[in-house]
Amino acid sequence: MKQRAIAIVIDSMGCGALPDAKEFNDDLTCNTLKNLANASGGLNCPNLEKMGFGNIIDIKGVNKTQTPSASYGILKMKSKGKDTTTGHWELMGLVLDNPFKTYLKFDEKLINEFIKQTNCGGILGNCPASGTKIIEELNDEHQKTKFPIIYTSADSVFQIAVDIDLIPVETLYEWCKIARKILDEMDYGISRVIARPYQVIEGKPTRNGGLRHDYSVAPPKKTVLNILEDNNKKTLGIGKIYDIFVGSGVNEKILTKGNTDGLNQTLEAIKTSEADFIFTNLVDTDMLYGHRRDYMGYKKAIEEIDNYIPKFIDAMCDNDILIITADHGCDPTFKGTDHTREMVPVLVYGKKHIAKPIGTKEDFTYVAEIIKQHLL
Repeated sequence: MKQRAIAIVIDSMGCGALPDAKEFNDDLTCNTLKNLANASGGLNCPNLEKMGFGNIIDIKGVNKTQTPSASYGILKMKSKGKDTTTGHWELMGLVLDNPFKTYLKFDEKLINEFIKQTNCGGILGNCPASGTKIIEELNDEHQKTKFPIIYTSADSVFQIAVDIDLIPVETLYEWCKIARKILDEMDYGISRVIARPYQVIEGKPTRNGGLRHDYSVAPPKKTVLNILEDNNKKTLGIGKIYDIFVGSGVNEKILTKGNTDGLNQTLEAIKTSEADFIFTNLVDTDMLYGHRRDYMGYKKAIEEIDNYIPKFIDAMCDNDILIITADHGCDPTFKGTDHTREMVPVLVYGKKHIAKPIGTKEDFTYVAEIIKQHLL
């Protein structure tokens, strides 16, 4: 009988600061899951609770259970980073020896080369910023000049925002490809170039998440995705998985327009896909709520995910396993708008899986090992 692995990454749902958090401009109070639950009055997650979610750490509103249906535990990040790419790569077995580089602003040499090769005429921004705020602040000037808005963050990113009713989205994508090429050739060590399309709706600049596209650096070594491919196993990436791995080891992709779409696409894949490994990223917890410090929105997003758990389980075959985890933290109660350096929770469920405490593992590669053991 066919058996599959399904991994769902709840983007940024950390569960406690790592000991070295201060080296990443965080402190030991960071705890995305615990702090958002406290700030929002508690989580209502009966299905995650049954799996042992409340056994991992103390979460307001989520009880501990004596008979968890899933194995439960905590994963520490070994790689030196707190970004999406680093987290996902480590989940798939690749620990980075050297962190990606971050910048407060990009130097004149890089910007001039970007302007030259794109023929965009000039740029706006060039600073660390919240994506929602910077398009509001610079939209008027963008409308006058048609210059792209370029910004970064504490993460290793080169982000380009344009109003796609002013600059075609195809042009934005081409500019991102050019940026990716320049950054690689000039050895800037940037993890991702991100296309940030937006539109002015009722006078308010509003990002179009469905047209976002990430241009990541390729993994320098094989991940479990490549190992599965080498063994004739098929992988389906849902959400931004394909972009994070630059397609390496991802045989099929489904892009999504947010968490609800991602949850529905995952459910449909569990029901119908021939893929051996279904790998989903749910980005709203990070993009819409963590970075914007919206703990109520974050709470609702987790509760929406919880509502899908019984649907996933009903659709799973007897030999399937379901892994629920995260890639880093983004504590919505912490200062600033950046990711936080945290451990992440992990749940492993299967109809034939024997649930047990996992404890605390020293790196995220535990997930890759579970997948290999199950599928190979």
